[in-house]
Amino acid sequence: QRHRQRGQLLQRPGDASVVPQGWEGGYPEIVKENKLFEHYYQELKIVPEGEWDQFMEALREPLPATLRITGYKRYPEELAWHTNLSRKILRKSPQLEKFHQFLVSETESGNISRQEAVSMIPPLLLNAHPHHKILDMCAAPGSKTTQLIEMLHADMNVPFPGMLWTALWRVGMPLCWVVFKFLNIFLSSGDGTMRKNIDVWKKWTTLNSLQLHGLQLRIATRGAEQLVEGGRMVYSTCSLNPIEDEAVIASLLEKSEGALELADVSSELPGLKWMPGITHWKVMTKDGQWFTEWEGVPHSRHTQIRPTMFPPKDPEKLQAMHLERCLRILPHHQNTGGFFVAVLVKKSSMPWNKRPPKLQGEPVEPREPVRSSPAHPTEGAAADPAEPESKAVSGLDDTDITERTENVENSGSKKDGVCGPPPSKKMKLFGFKEDPFVFIPEDDPLFPPIQKFYALDPSFPKMNLLTRTTEGKKRQLYMVSKELRNVLVNNSERMKVINTGIKVWCRNNSGEDFDCAFRLAQEGIYTLYPFIKSRIITVSIEDVKILLTQENPFFRKLSSETYSQAKDLAKGSIVLKYEPDPTKPDTLQCPIVLCGWRGKASIRTFVPKNERLHYLRMMGLEVSAEKKKEGTVVAQQSAGSCGPPGDEASAEHGAEPAASADSSEDMSPDVSVDAAPGPSGPAPAEAALPR
Repeated sequence: QRHRQRGQLLQRPGDASVVPQGWEGGYPEIVKENKLFEHYYQELKIVPEGEWDQFMEALREPLPATLRITGYKRYPEELAWHTNLSRKILRKSPQLEKFHQFLVSETESGNISRQEAVSMIPPLLLNAHPHHKILDMCAAPGSKTTQLIEMLHADMNVPFPGMLWTALWRVGMPLCWVVFKFLNIFLSSGDGTMRKNIDVWKKWTTLNSLQLHGLQLRIATRGAEQLVEGGRMVYSTCSLNPIEDEAVIASLLEKSEGALELADVSSELPGLKWMPGITHWKVMTKDGQWFTEWEGVPHSRHTQIRPTMFPPKDPEKLQAMHLERCLRILPHHQNTGGFFVAVLVKKSSMPWNKRPPKLQGEPVEPREPVRSSPAHPTEGAAADPAEPESKAVSGLDDTDITERTENVENSGSKKDGVCGPPPSKKMKLFGFKEDPFVFIPEDDPLFPPIQKFYALDPSFPKMNLLTRTTEGKKRQLYMVSKELRNVLVNNSERMKVINTGIKVWCRNNSGEDFDCAFRLAQEGIYTLYPFIKSRIITVSIEDVKILLTQENPFFRKLSSETYSQAKDLAKGSIVLKYEPDPTKPDTLQCPIVLCGWRGKASIRTFVPKNERLHYLRMMGLEVSAEKKKEGTVVAQQSAGSCGPPGDEASAEHGAEPAASADSSEDMSPDVSVDAAPGPSGPAPAEAALPR
């Protein structure tokens, strides 16, 4: 329901909200023309006959804004949405300011992910389940990775690893670790991204794909090696170019000698519009010279053009590959970016992995290299190659990891439980040396007070707790799964781990004054909650509203049931649990678990601001960040600050504990609530305490 003609108002029928002229989201400063691009793809015939004009028109339109709702069940089930408005319109239009603030807030709290529609396809085709091991080989910027992690957490009946918020820097990662591998090349976007990366229009050349082909083939080959028999590998790119797409798949299938085959996934995503992979293509240089076979390439071009870039000559071999099972997504078919996806299944070991191992003392031959790939991905004239969008592997082979584990354990050169950067190469990331990951020793005196204070269940896997310091006080405690602990401990000298784990506890600055020096962290509460048997207070929906909108509400402001549970508890960290009442369908029907603090005569919550806003929205309350009205001043406190609250609460609390300086939680509401009746009844016009 929109007018597509530029300059017209974008408006829903019967809606007074409009987008005025000038907000159409175009980029007049860049001419969206590239004759070489048009000549190349018209010659390759990747676009159906009669659709070229629609194809080019779609490429020139801004990409619609799309989002995905964080979910722990199968997709799509209405968990992905798109609007025909561009991201520029959403950011700049005054009429959409409230909607844009909602998107930003919910993204920051991890409840939605701003993810391009075609980028959601590879995780769905990987068909990941909670028991799988997954390797995402080209993960940046991480939207597909977080989608895959959600699939690993699909079974919420399993207490560990627990709930996970989307976007790695905003989420806990009990099942995930991040490893950086730097390549000596500069990467630009694939031509499937022209709608959002408009620089591609003026920079596009076939040299981009020619330079990246060898790297993509090596990555895909390594992924196939790691894949367990019966496992599934998804190869996807944000490029429409067969040199990066079908040529890589054909070469990989040929060298696998039957170990890999393309899966027929045509029925796995009903409703998705796609074009089958092509079986014949040519190679073109950046100056427009065409080659149809390797034998016709002059020797001077051999560093730039390789034999693996051409389709197989043998018709029977080509037919057996079933390249038509590849999926190419064209922008004009469903208003998306351009994309390519191929799903491979491993039937047996790769040929070079089937050879018998050398006996001890015999010279070891190097693993067979990728045939016909350039010695370096940037050989030839300098240019910006396109990046392989994603290679995800489901069902990794444990053999290689087991061999490494034995080698490391026998070396005796590794400190017990310390997982840090390789000692031989003190590599720094942009000038900063990464802190090591240190697992808590079995006899560490730090843990018993925590275990006693929260009455942790005996099944709690304390061996999976880690910190990021080898000296001084431990300020943050993180948690990982048992499988990830194995990987970290036994491979610390082979890889540089940037981030892993989910924060579950953080030290209070005055923690020694209480029975337990560590308070619960909100980001890890859904992981810890199943193991906590003490200090849990069940609260009502009205209590939740008060706790999320007032800084330090006295006990008298809360329900009598909440007070009766809290009055006998010692001061310190607590769990606040809301259980939905199925007999009251108009109230919030999903459970909420919050971290809190039981003070002398009040309770406060330790919840980030955006998460507060999210819960209030779920309760039907109209909320806005940092909103002030005449006669009312909204309580404000900087994120991470745990100093004494203002006025009334401060006098009541006295010296309350402060969180660690690097804590990400915001203890003050910093929100206002408008009088908007929701499912739980009307809310107070301004529920925040004055300073």
